[in-house]
Amino acid sequence: MLLLPFSGQAEPLEQAQKRQRIGYGLMFTNDLFGDGKDRWRTGSLTSSRIYARQGWQGQAPAGFGDLLELRLQGQILAPEDLRVPDATDRPWAGALTVELNSHMQRGATEIMLGGGLVMLGPQTHLDELQTWLHDLTSAPQPSDAVLAGQVPNTFRPLISAEIGRSLALTDRAQLRPFVEARAGDETYLRAGVDFSYGQIAQGGLLVRETVSGQRYRTMQGEATGLTLTAGADIAYVSQSLFLPDSSGYTLENNRHRARLGLRWQGENASAFYGLSYLGEEFSSQREGQLTGSLQLQLRF
Repeated sequence: MLLLPFSGQAEPLEQAQKRQRIGYGLMFTNDLFGDGKDRWRTGSLTSSRIYARQGWQGQAPAGFGDLLELRLQGQILAPEDLRVPDATDRPWAGALTVELNSHMQRGATEIMLGGGLVMLGPQTHLDELQTWLHDLTSAPQPSDAVLAGQVPNTFRPLISAEIGRSLALTDRAQLRPFVEARAGDETYLRAGVDFSYGQIAQGGLLVRETVSGQRYRTMQGEATGLTLTAGADIAYVSQSLFLPDSSGYTLENNRHRARLGLRWQGENASAFYGLSYLGEEFSSQREGQLTGSLQLQLRF
């Protein structure tokens, strides 16, 4: 279980224009909490720190750069068999990403624009981390032969954007169609919809985790209670560093995702669990997979 500090109140300003951290969020996604199989999009940890010159006003400001999200992510992608190399399965890959995103809201339209840098390969030392974790839990460790075929060291700049529009269906239900684009580690154009129903469907700042598509909270709303979330999207993917063309991999250009989640918010704590279906990403992947996502926050 993750116990994470969260503060929804701005820290005191020393200067009128000094940026302050006004929010924080962290999501852990792992197939252990989904279908229980250690394969493919097997694990990721994503954290966001929100900075602004003013406190949270219930929605993002209209100006570019007025509210910034510093996002850090580590993720591991693995073949289905960690012991025996399979030329038809995806290669082992570790990736560390740092991004700086600007969140804006103009009317009912929510906009995110950002960029960053991704680092791949043995230089991330995520192969050593997985080996250590699996040794600690007595799970199968990736063999030297599997790790020898992992995606090699590289750095790549990335850019991303998302535009969504929240539509109130009732005072407790909300529909949010969105489009998203990304280039760098993967290049795709995605369209989808998010749905939420419950007491905390509005009032906070949600950001999207790239692996599962689940949206996690970085700023809390005022209402307490339960919220049910759901969503689905489809993407056209033209390139992926995790499945290099030079190694003979054939992308599934059409990539599908679907998700459900339940979020609870109390006076001083909140929790979220989500289950996501991720469709096939390459031609020889025999089926999709289920991953689970967890978030727990405490407010002091």
